[in-house]
Amino acid sequence: MSAGMAGAVDLSALKNRAEAANSSAQPPSGGDGAAGPSHPAIIEVTEADFQAEVVERSLQVPVVVDLWATWCEPCKQLSPALEKLAREYNGAWVLAKVDVDANPRIAQLFQVQSVPMVIAVAGGQPVDGFAGAQPEPQLREWIDSLLNALRDQLPGIRAAEEGAPEGAEPEEEPEDPRFTAAEDALEQGDFAAAEAAYQQILDSEPANEQANAALMQVRFMARAEQADPSAIERADAAPDDLDAQIAAADAEVAFGKVDEGFSRLIQTIKRTAGDDRDRVRTHLVEMFEIFPDGDERVTKARRNLASALF
Repeated sequence: MSAGMAGAVDLSALKNRAEAANSSAQPPSGGDGAAGPSHPAIIEVTEADFQAEVVERSLQVPVVVDLWATWCEPCKQLSPALEKLAREYNGAWVLAKVDVDANPRIAQLFQVQSVPMVIAVAGGQPVDGFAGAQPEPQLREWIDSLLNALRDQLPGIRAAEEGAPEGAEPEEEPEDPRFTAAEDALEQGDFAAAEAAYQQILDSEPANEQANAALMQVRFMARAEQADPSAIERADAAPDDLDAQIAAADAEVAFGKVDEGFSRLIQTIKRTAGDDRDRVRTHLVEMFEIFPDGDERVTKARRNLASALF
């Protein structure tokens, strides 16, 4: 994923548990007692197949993870609406349904505190989400926004929209060996080497937007790898501690709470001045670079930042 939240949260954490996960049948879709949906764009996901069905699929199209429970009444409203939309979009995105009671490690991975909760995964990482039931028009608007933001990054979206035959492999562009070297370093967890590789590209091509976005991602990934949910509590208890506020904002973005992370930094900017304000503003602006062009959350945060500064 050339721009977005790649690497912000390690969704491959369940991969090594796949063989140990039980293979018992999942409860019916949406917990309403009906048989599970039969459609290629709607799948039931367990801890055993999470890596293949969510992480790997999301390299081609967005995977919208519907986290639900059999006892959840709002889930019985949201799940059918999501299924209806998944059938309409011709495979441009996939709906992955997860029973949180049967798959607690997936719920833990996404920091689920209540259901229903919906998380969009693209390029192997969560990029957006919401909690609670939403009406179909609002869901459709959210899906369209997601596809618009990711269309140039995930080849399967455009292929589905253009009606490519099911199962057809999208034509791939030739790989740039410089980016391949950087990506290999990332796979090995060597953030320093990846940063150096992207910086080398920028040294020779200062206008290379892909390398610049990737560089911002790598720097964020290095911080996000150490993200700790407790950082948020510590920051809430010490609003004047700049290091705590920055660490908490990184944690919030890493755990998918993007608006909260942006808002925290903007509120900190309002409370500070001079070098402290410049430091927080620079951190926020660099954080914007890890998201795709046109991301509505960034657009909103930029407006709020302008208001805070002027």
